[in-house]
Amino acid sequence: MTVVRVRHWSVRFRTRALLVGLGCVLAALALGVLSVGGGDYPMSPADVLRTLTGGGTPAEDFIIGELRLPRLVTALLVGAALALGGAVFQALVRNPLGSPDILGVTQGAATGALIVVVVGGSTLALAGAAVVGGLATGLLLWAVAWARGAHGHRLILAGIGVAAILTGVNGWLLTRGQLMDAARAVLWLTGSLDGRGWAQAVPLAATLAVLVPVVLFGCGPALRMTELGDDTAAALGVPVRGLRTVLLVAAVLLVSVAAAAAGPVNFVALTAPHLTRRLTRAPGPNLAAAMALGAALLVAADLVAQRAFTGHQLPVGVVTGALGGGYLVWLLATERKAGRL
Repeated sequence: MTVVRVRHWSVRFRTRALLVGLGCVLAALALGVLSVGGGDYPMSPADVLRTLTGGGTPAEDFIIGELRLPRLVTALLVGAALALGGAVFQALVRNPLGSPDILGVTQGAATGALIVVVVGGSTLALAGAAVVGGLATGLLLWAVAWARGAHGHRLILAGIGVAAILTGVNGWLLTRGQLMDAARAVLWLTGSLDGRGWAQAVPLAATLAVLVPVVLFGCGPALRMTELGDDTAAALGVPVRGLRTVLLVAAVLLVSVAAAAAGPVNFVALTAPHLTRRLTRAPGPNLAAAMALGAALLVAADLVAQRAFTGHQLPVGVVTGALGGGYLVWLLATERKAGRL
């Protein structure tokens, strides 16, 4: 642990965790430059950087600023939001399987969006319904699992049950929509960054600007103290129940707004926090480093989705699902060997 003091302020950080976070940020930016430079009008990394600094031609300014950069920014923000939400969930339930994908929050956001598809509504209404659906699912989980102060495995079991129910509801809703609307909904359910613009990136950025300081600085220190146990944390002055409520709402909002922007992209919220702990080798949720790694993972997945097959782009959710599914199987096997399942 390193402590830096400047006058009346002091900052504590772990050197390895800081280096991991900075490395993930640099990796995300480097992958982003490669992603922006690809496509039908290829550009070298030098040309991309020159255009981003104001030295490009009008055509390059339009291609990057209006077509490709919004997609990259959305990918960075969605990855960071999912990773932060997943890290909070895993810290709350004290289990590496505590992901919004498993707990049903992602499926709840999808249910809200599908209702708009069936009833009919604008893209803005779809995004708003996804947020409402995620929040409603989080409230249901709170009522079922934490009504008497329970947490951990009970929340995971309740989430698995809620996710199974919502998956069935989502399948039924797809059958009720018009053919074209259902096809659009299926693409959204897969998780896609295709066609994403500033209309999706700006609301997500505003949400992160509000919630990230709340989670990292307002609740982060107290969240680390809860790892000592609820009784010990309460004795040290941590309002455990209130802390869980604020963090649960924040995590559900992060995941729901990310789903509204890019669809329910699976497994980023599960893998990013767990990989961060392995890389940093530090206790605690490692919230900032997890955000950086989540952004890098989603940009890398989108780069693979764009270039894996010549002439055809995959939805980014296909790539994260393929990689994350394998990681989940390995994680389940590891947890079983450790006696935690």
